[in-house]
Amino acid sequence: MNEVEVWEDLSNISAEPPVMRALCEKCERPSIVCWCSALPSERLQPKSRIILLQHPAEEKRCLRTAPMLQLGLAENKCLIYKGKKFPLPKHENLENILLEPNTVLLYPSKTAVDIRQLDKNDDAYNIVLIDGTWPQAKAIYASSPILSKIKQVKLLTSTTSNYIIRTQPTEGCLSTLETAAEALSQLENNSIYTDLLIQPLHVLCKFQLDNGAVTHQSKEFLIKSNMYPKLIGKRLSKLLKSSNEYVM
Repeated sequence: MNEVEVWEDLSNISAEPPVMRALCEKCERPSIVCWCSALPSERLQPKSRIILLQHPAEEKRCLRTAPMLQLGLAENKCLIYKGKKFPLPKHENLENILLEPNTVLLYPSKTAVDIRQLDKNDDAYNIVLIDGTWPQAKAIYASSPILSKIKQVKLLTSTTSNYIIRTQPTEGCLSTLETAAEALSQLENNSIYTDLLIQPLHVLCKFQLDNGAVTHQSKEFLIKSNMYPKLIGKRLSKLLKSSNEYVM
């Protein structure tokens, strides 16, 4: 291609910006894949609130579930702080929240107690979740010393994840949305959170499956069925030993 042809090609490029797909004002997803119709008709108002410590990589995921949680709960019942270390000066009021006596960290450590054992007479709890993959969650925990000082709780549940378009490490792993919903239901003894908050996830998965996505089994299932295509590393082997506990 000579110089004249190059300039002719450039001259044919439209000066108008490309037409963007219409976005939903609430979930900020393209309208065609919006799941807002499945949100609770009225935002749920639990006594406790969810505090998400979100790894920056989670924000880039197009199929993340944290926005479903934030839009499904009443305002200020789901606070999201972003970073790899907490708290930092940019995290307004987070340090005060983490130091409150009614704050608990949902993290499967050896000292974690069943969330159902918490005193139900307390008015409310700050339930802290680390939003990220398991390696990211461990890194955030290790780089944030304040987290090890918080009372730690865990979920004991036989629930299987409804996030069937994403491969989970083990059968007991839940998405951020499902983990928060299960924690609120167990803590407040009310299934409304697990019944209503995960409905947008069903809509999301159905759309993806209707448009070429496939159902994903957990790595644990694939390994037990001799279908896992890779060698099992030490980290995954250790993770598989922790069954029926909350894992990011």
